[in-house]
Amino acid sequence: MEASIPRSGRWLWLGTLGLASACCALLIARPVHAQQQEAPGPRLATESPYFFVKSDDPEVDRLPLKGTEVDVKISGVIADVTVTQTYRNEGRRPIEAGYVFPGSTKAAVGGLNVRLGERLVTAQIREKQQARIEYDSAKKEGKTAALLEQHLPNVFQMNVANILPGDDVKVELRYTELLVPQGGNYRFVFPAVVGPRYNSPQSANAQAAWVAQPILRAGVAPDTRFKLKVAIDTPMGIKEVRSLTHEVDVQRRDGDTHADIALASGNGPADNRDFVMDWRLAGERVESGLMLYEGHGENAENFFLAMVEPPKSVPANAISPRDYIFVVDISGSMHGFPLDTAKATLERLIGGLRPSDSFNVLLFSGSNRMLSPHSVPATRANIEQALATLRNYNGSGSTELIPALKRAYAEPKADDVSRTIVVVTDGYVTVEREAFELVRRNLSKANLFAFGIGSSVNRHLMEGLARAGMGEPFVITDPVQAPEQAARFRRMIESPVLTSVKARFEGLDVYDVEPAALPDVLGERPVIVFGKWRGEPRGRLVIEGRGANGPYRQVLEVDPQGRRDAAALRSLWARHRIERLGDQEALEGGDAYRQRITDLGLRYSLLTPYTSFIAVDQVVRHPAPQNSIGVDQPVPLPQGVSELAVGQGFGAEVPSTPEPETLGAIAVVLSVLAMLRRRARRHDARRFTA
Repeated sequence: MEASIPRSGRWLWLGTLGLASACCALLIARPVHAQQQEAPGPRLATESPYFFVKSDDPEVDRLPLKGTEVDVKISGVIADVTVTQTYRNEGRRPIEAGYVFPGSTKAAVGGLNVRLGERLVTAQIREKQQARIEYDSAKKEGKTAALLEQHLPNVFQMNVANILPGDDVKVELRYTELLVPQGGNYRFVFPAVVGPRYNSPQSANAQAAWVAQPILRAGVAPDTRFKLKVAIDTPMGIKEVRSLTHEVDVQRRDGDTHADIALASGNGPADNRDFVMDWRLAGERVESGLMLYEGHGENAENFFLAMVEPPKSVPANAISPRDYIFVVDISGSMHGFPLDTAKATLERLIGGLRPSDSFNVLLFSGSNRMLSPHSVPATRANIEQALATLRNYNGSGSTELIPALKRAYAEPKADDVSRTIVVVTDGYVTVEREAFELVRRNLSKANLFAFGIGSSVNRHLMEGLARAGMGEPFVITDPVQAPEQAARFRRMIESPVLTSVKARFEGLDVYDVEPAALPDVLGERPVIVFGKWRGEPRGRLVIEGRGANGPYRQVLEVDPQGRRDAAALRSLWARHRIERLGDQEALEGGDAYRQRITDLGLRYSLLTPYTSFIAVDQVVRHPAPQNSIGVDQPVPLPQGVSELAVGQGFGAEVPSTPEPETLGAIAVVLSVLAMLRRRARRHDARRFTA
């Protein structure tokens, strides 16, 4: 039986006996968790994370990472971070420790030291294969060595060879990061754990060994110390320092222009989720301006960074109607907290649409289903039919993001309608490169916003999707953040898009400017321009574009007497160019940009996909290195992530009863559409009264 639907939009009523039977079959079938594949054959070759089982063998220390300390110094909009990992071998045999850990997607990783007793070894940057050869050679010779490699912009791996019984080895990693304010709010994020990844056979990383990392069971706290402290220095007073992810102690001094922040003690494990800290300054304006660095010595280079406030927003009634497709992940790793938070977020996202807007919802896991064959207006009738449909809907499976995105882009739309795709997921997949390419190739059809939900979101995926789709990433690590991020999304889509943006320099000789072309600017997001300069620091930077109210223009004057000691700009510029070349490489395929990225990494001493840091202690400490054993340090399951996200091999048995993940997903969309129904009723009532 099909319900009669208004011509303004058609929702399908899933009421036939056959379809009801299919839904029933889905309910009683064994769910396929986020890491399980659905067919035998070649797919068995893909890597998969697994649960860690500690043996009682006293010969081998299976947990050699004893502690991590993070020291952060923030000056203005630049963060300098030092991460110290302490390894100790409490077993009786020499070991090689391997540890997969996350990093900031914006980090310019520029240094590595190894401390072995009283000896300090400074790492050197090498081409990736050369670094691996030097590391393997040192390992075979019985020397203690450390190798730092980048698997993804936010996934690193540390290997430390020939840690003898009783050894203490400290590895110090240093990186720099630019902190771009959003709506006047500053945020620092330290990712603490790599979440388990669903490794699709279609992924370019299908054979990536790092994916097969050991994971601690849910509720098992990591047996490592974790300390973090942050020092903030600003030219104006600091206010509203807070962390919604961790309990922190805040000490202020120097007239509130300096703050020391540390993790509060006695609140359980702190390294099973991202650390997120927000703060605002006493002035409501963003610290716009021009930062300079003047190089020294032969072949020295000078660098600049410009940050310009975005234009102000205009009334929502001045914005043309839009169409939204919400692509929602309901796979195993979204079970529990992530889906509960997705519910609260979608209530606000869809509830904030205007009656003149249209929308659709696509739920995906191993397969995907649209709630309507086409997008429909947010009218009362459509919302009622959508609610009826969702009450009869069920689905489960793995995390097949690519087919879901393809289906969303394939949806037809009118030529005069601007479409936005909103992806809601934790990002626990390995198809980043394929997803970025797909989004870029469909940029003419829609822009894209990415909502990452979970305590340790795959930020590389979320930020890359948004960058490729000319949108913005949003990350929600705690349910409390859902209203704030949904409100930020609404402010951004209701703000004018600044188009035809150009940066023009007058009186300052600049070159190697990044980005080469400025993207459209969304409300609350500053304009960022990197580059190099020569000659005298004078003149001005002019930013021009077109907003909803007509031409837009801002001017930044160069201060000849200003500070020129922002040395971090050198690494940040190179990191930005490497990121752009990586995007282009993913779009075009092949390895045409490999050498350019490698050369930048070597020249500016930066970790890249094609360069690694290698440190070798020249003392032969282990005369029989063949007796050494490899140990992979387990990582905690991210807070709020279900064990359904971890597979015990692709043929693993899973519970025979239906998991509540799908019911949670249905609750997400039901709540969202209930909000829409209330809004539509109010709109209809106002129209009737008029």
